[in-house]
Amino acid sequence: MGSPRKSDKKAALDFAAWGFNITSSVGIIMVNKALMATHGFSFATTLTGLHLLTTTLMTIVFRWLGLSQPSHLPLPDLIKFVIFSNLSIVGMNVSLMWNSVGFYQIAKLCMIPASCLLEVVFDRVHYSRDTKLSIMVVLIGVAVCTVTDVSVNAKGMLAAVIAVWSTAFQQYVS
Repeated sequence: MGSPRKSDKKAALDFAAWGFNITSSVGIIMVNKALMATHGFSFATTLTGLHLLTTTLMTIVFRWLGLSQPSHLPLPDLIKFVIFSNLSIVGMNVSLMWNSVGFYQIAKLCMIPASCLLEVVFDRVHYSRDTKLSIMVVLIGVAVCTVTDVSVNAKGMLAAVIAVWSTAFQQYVS
């Protein structure tokens, strides 16, 4: 049996990265909600700082292991990215603090149509009929879940809106 091909290694690395991303994202959400709901921790900005510190440390480790390469953005784009990134994380943590996990997940789904809307408005992107129908299904699901989720309040809704749009802008500028 020969050595694995380069494409096989890349596929395995991509699979591992996606698995780590999903696992860590779900883990962060569950830990944050447990801290906020069960233990009364109300410092969402502190959690943001811890997330950013962890991300920085993991980036250093991954670079050291040769698993990631440095990238460079022009300073104006970097500043926009940092502002939207921080608003996104703080908005999501505050939304999670004031809303249920279900509503938090629904808000995250809203980033898809928000990102698409930015591309339509700023880049004149045209989506296929099937893509538009898929987005409509997501929006209908969001509307149904929002109406039936009893733990949504005005402050939480505002935090979710800020989080969704700042995340969409963060992805758009990067």
